Amino acid sequence: MTAVQPHLDGTIPDPKIPAVRRRAEDYETWVAEVRPAFIAAAATGRTFTTFEVADGSDLPEPPDHHQWGRLMTLLREEGYIRTAGWACSPRPTAHHSGVRTWKGTAAARRAAA
Repeated sequence: MTAVQPHLDGTIPDPKIPAVRRRAEDYETWVAEVRPAFIAAAATGRTFTTFEVADGSDLPEPPDHHQWGRLMTLLREEGYIRTAGWACSPRPTAHHSGVRTWKGTAAARRAAA
């Protein structure tokens, strides 16, 4: 049994249950599911990290975690996004390591209009 620190008013806090994200079965199915969320993020013109979009849209994990990078390369090659710089990762398990930031291109904004 783990110890639980009560709040100052004596109430017991709700347990923190880590979010369990589902994992896609294959790469093609996963890309088809997550692609619209990234194209929509690119159309906003704001700077974002991959995790921010994935977490905000509750997207599934790819079959292999390296495929996040392949997806972003694919979107960049198709002209939807461009690199915008670097930031500390908002992913809780990344311990604020550096990650690339992305920004939608003018073509992505036009496609959304």
